[in-house]
Amino acid sequence: MRPNKQPTRNTGTVAATLSCLLLAACSAGSTADGNSNGSGKANGSLKVGLIAEPANLDFTKTEGAAIPQALLYNVYENLVKVDQSGKIKPGLAKSWSLSKDRKTYTFQLVKDAKFSNGKPFTAEDAKFSIERVKSDWTIVQKSQMDVVDKAQAVSPTELKVTLKRPSNDWLYRMTTRIGAMFSRTGVSKLATKPVGTGPYTVKKWNRGDSITLARNEDYWGRKPNFASVTLKYFKDPTAMHNALLTGTLNVIGTMQPPDALDRFEKNPKYKVTEGSTNSEVLLALNNGSGPLRSLKARQAVRYAIDHKSLMDTCWAGRGKLIGSMVPPTDPWYQNLTKQYPYDRSKAKKLLKESGVAGRTLRLRIPTLPYATACGTVVKSQLEQAGFKVKLDQLEFPAAWLSTVFKNADYDMSIIAHVEPRDMGTVFGSKSFYTRYDNPEFRKLLKKADEGTQQEQVANMRAAARLLSKDAAADFLFMLPNLMVAEKDITGLPVNYVSESLDLTGVGRS
Repeated sequence: MRPNKQPTRNTGTVAATLSCLLLAACSAGSTADGNSNGSGKANGSLKVGLIAEPANLDFTKTEGAAIPQALLYNVYENLVKVDQSGKIKPGLAKSWSLSKDRKTYTFQLVKDAKFSNGKPFTAEDAKFSIERVKSDWTIVQKSQMDVVDKAQAVSPTELKVTLKRPSNDWLYRMTTRIGAMFSRTGVSKLATKPVGTGPYTVKKWNRGDSITLARNEDYWGRKPNFASVTLKYFKDPTAMHNALLTGTLNVIGTMQPPDALDRFEKNPKYKVTEGSTNSEVLLALNNGSGPLRSLKARQAVRYAIDHKSLMDTCWAGRGKLIGSMVPPTDPWYQNLTKQYPYDRSKAKKLLKESGVAGRTLRLRIPTLPYATACGTVVKSQLEQAGFKVKLDQLEFPAAWLSTVFKNADYDMSIIAHVEPRDMGTVFGSKSFYTRYDNPEFRKLLKKADEGTQQEQVANMRAAARLLSKDAAADFLFMLPNLMVAEKDITGLPVNYVSESLDLTGVGRS
């Protein structure tokens, strides 16, 4: 996808089949108006098992992927959203146009949307939401709105946004959490009481257990099939698997670990969905302090990892080796797996030359299934190359976010970065937890954003190559989208390439 090449008009006719495009609901047995084959089950409940519970419900001030996973597109809506292929589609904006100088977007908004507090959604709310990212948000993604010069409500249904410079990236970012639309009178208690225009509202949050969403009967668009959806969180994957087997769950939204898939693939009561994601599993390296400030030490780490063996061992061979911070669904993807091929002897040589041999590396990982499964493999492979490694498990999210993400008190960690197009977010600021600081890398990102489409692709590829060459991190593999559901569940997303687990098109056959 090339984010700056937008149609001058995207008519509202697209919206009629949007859910089919997003969730393959049509091919799975749902019609474009949202009815589930007249089965009579459309008013039931859906229970989905997930791993990481949100720390709170305010993604404007709290980092992490769990909050937008639950709330984005379901409770909050954006002017634009992405489908499973990563293409930008209408949301609360039924159409938009871009000026010839590529700096001014004009959005035509839907007329009858309203927030769950009863207030109508207008261009003033959109203006408020965009400006609030710059003034009140505290998460690192807020910088993605810095390119905006001003937002203007031309009329209740027309919004004009002027950028400081041309940006290939900005409209795509509006499909993520920073593009969520908020009520001017509904932001006082976001951590516990979200107010959005979406097809669901938050009915109940049972901390440590589940979040229940209720269908918004006043929703302006296609109403979801289920009257309620419960997102149930499990620290123990085995307990989640058993919950599906006993009927406590209808769907496993995040299948971890994947070696347990056999019991479901062979059972006719269930079906397995496997697709792609944006989730790069990163062996994060602290570029700013400690032993891994040394380029040769970081290079030694990269040569010491046998990525295929690691993925086979800790993730049942499910996933894709990428060698970079770019998923295959992005237009500037390139296979960089051969830049640092597994070479234990070269790793030993570089470690000796680095001057840090004998120092202990602290591998501090979150208590998430992929991290704990892969952590022991990483530790073993590094020790075979001569490294000394101390493995610590930190409770996720609180302890990991505080120790690693906020304070960068680590040498290595393992974390899946699930946000779309996040190479610049993770490595573009020396204050981010990776502490990577390369002016040439930032210059390439800037040139990519401001240039033509061809220049964007070329510069993003150059940035990814530089990042890999600098061994700023090791890119273990790309997580697959693995979901298991009762066989009559329809409309589950094959590809999970946005920040949202969009459940609005899911139904029963």
